[in-house]
Amino acid sequence: MNKFAAVLVLASVCLAGVSAQCPRIVTRAQWGARAASTSQLPIRPAPWVVMHHTAGAHCTTDAACAQQMRNIQSFHMDGNGWADIGYNFLVGENGAAYEGRGWGRQGAHAPGYNDRSVGMGVIGTFTNGIPNAAARNAAQQLISCGVSLGHIASNYWLIGHRQAVATACPGNAFFNEIRNWNRFNPNV
Repeated sequence: MNKFAAVLVLASVCLAGVSAQCPRIVTRAQWGARAASTSQLPIRPAPWVVMHHTAGAHCTTDAACAQQMRNIQSFHMDGNGWADIGYNFLVGENGAAYEGRGWGRQGAHAPGYNDRSVGMGVIGTFTNGIPNAAARNAAQQLISCGVSLGHIASNYWLIGHRQAVATACPGNAFFNEIRNWNRFNPNV
């Protein structure tokens, strides 16, 4: 095997290992995001992951989740006057991750943490029940993906939105669930 072919095989193996840790990510273009301009995240890799729920309708299909992403973006931009959807990523109960602001962009999701965190959430309301297994697995894979790609620090801390500001988010049931996830920090 020549050197070029060996390098190509090695690169393929490395990329396969990274992508295997990542859930299916639906890009902004794929869900129909509006154009937006957001700032670079000043502290990278991000030392915090802040978990949210959207406190709205759940979604279990690609079409329904894309519609929810557009609805949330419109609410954040038109209702709140923000530059874009507030979250870096959201996850649907179809098991897909949806790119919000994306990696390396400063969010508008948790005052005091926006310049040093990746804001992730699950689409839906999770006060009385937790997200399904597909959504929970995708959210945890997305965190691992962010670490492996160098966007989230390997020694990151996970918190629920309610730990950053007085809010019910990410819902009582989901908050109790994430308290059992790796790197959860109860002492913020």
